[in-house]
Amino acid sequence: MQPPADVNAALRRLPKVDDVLASPEVRGLLEKAPRWAVVSAVRGQIDRLRATLLADASAPEPVVDAALIAGAVKALLEPSLVPLVNATGVVLHTNLGRAPLAEVALERMVAVSRGYTNVEYNLGDRRRGSRHDHVRHLLTTLTGADDALVVNNCAAAVLLALATHAAGKGAIVSRGELVEIGGSFRVPDVMRASGVRLIEVGTTNRTHLKDYLRAIDDHADTALLLKVHRSNFAVVGFTTEVSAAELATLARERKLLSMVDLGSGAMLDLRALGLDVHDEPSVAEVVAQGVDLVTFSGDKLLGGPQAGLLVGSKAAIAACKSHPLLRALRPSKLTLAALEATLELYRDGRSSEIPTVAMLSVPEPTLEARAHRLCELCAAAEPQLSFDAVRVKSAVGGGALPLCEPWSWAVAATHARRTPDQLDALLRRGEPPVVARISDGRLLLDVRTLRDDELPFVARAFGLHKET
Repeated sequence: MQPPADVNAALRRLPKVDDVLASPEVRGLLEKAPRWAVVSAVRGQIDRLRATLLADASAPEPVVDAALIAGAVKALLEPSLVPLVNATGVVLHTNLGRAPLAEVALERMVAVSRGYTNVEYNLGDRRRGSRHDHVRHLLTTLTGADDALVVNNCAAAVLLALATHAAGKGAIVSRGELVEIGGSFRVPDVMRASGVRLIEVGTTNRTHLKDYLRAIDDHADTALLLKVHRSNFAVVGFTTEVSAAELATLARERKLLSMVDLGSGAMLDLRALGLDVHDEPSVAEVVAQGVDLVTFSGDKLLGGPQAGLLVGSKAAIAACKSHPLLRALRPSKLTLAALEATLELYRDGRSSEIPTVAMLSVPEPTLEARAHRLCELCAAAEPQLSFDAVRVKSAVGGGALPLCEPWSWAVAATHARRTPDQLDALLRRGEPPVVARISDGRLLLDVRTLRDDELPFVARAFGLHKET
């Protein structure tokens, strides 16, 4: 159907793209920005003017706004992935990229990125090497395992281990360990994708060794006993579970494989950091219980890059290395470089240089002093707000230590005419954006996840003198 005549007449008033590009204001933009971006911005504004005329042919004369075009060009050229300031107090914030990397890890990534590297080249004999050799010794030294393997995340590690050792067969898991983590990732789904038949035993809160024994006797195709660490929730009260050591012993007796998906992957005794942990073993503690395979994340409590780590017996790891899936799941040279540097800090007794470890172990008096300092900076930068230092609970995050809420300090910001949501939106529009949290009707800036050098950025981010 053709538009009415008056609409057609109105549309003929629209400027042509080439005419807009030739105008002095837009021609200046072409000298500063890529042509594609300016053309796209111009077309976008003309499209909006066209929509206005189609809705109302009597609308005023369509005029292209050079300032709007400049803003659109700027938006088109901005990267999608940007750094930001985490003022939520959640140390391993999945939506914000989980663990920030140590300086030496960043330096190592830059070093291997500037040119070529020996990611799969043996410098000793000029032959092809394996990327899986670079951090193997560090992982076995730190965990006590016989062998180790790295893939691109923990879900991949679980998928590879199950597909290698139990595809087409059964794997027994307690019903209390069929967990779901962020993004609707569910253990049963991963098991199904790996070709493994799930055999559930026990109940949500109580599973006994006899439940596994009965399931083994009832299912002749059982290949693996899987224990999934409840890293993102806890079951308390009337509970019973079978330990990793008991499962490992049972698996050996029945000539099956034992596996623990540890998830969070602590490399230290977290109690030494002053954390009130609930049943959070280190990787080395689980390995010492005789389990054939342990899987865990690189970017959670370990404090490194996103990676999935498998440690265990030589036979179990060797089988995973020969599986065709490994090619699709292998880590990049950047991941290996950052992981190697992070693991070296643990090896050398310098784990305090890992940001995750540092944030989790910072003393409360230091946090209190940091909060008062931020209060002063914020009050000086934006006198229209009220700022108060308050004691709050923070979180580990990242599906780790669900019952651990260490005390922290935060700055509560209030304004007579602006809501906490409005203040929060203001912070997120900053450069860099500042992400805070709202609790009990207050905007809170938790300083546990703020570096001292970030405090001035946070103070300037409010910018209430600007119209928003």
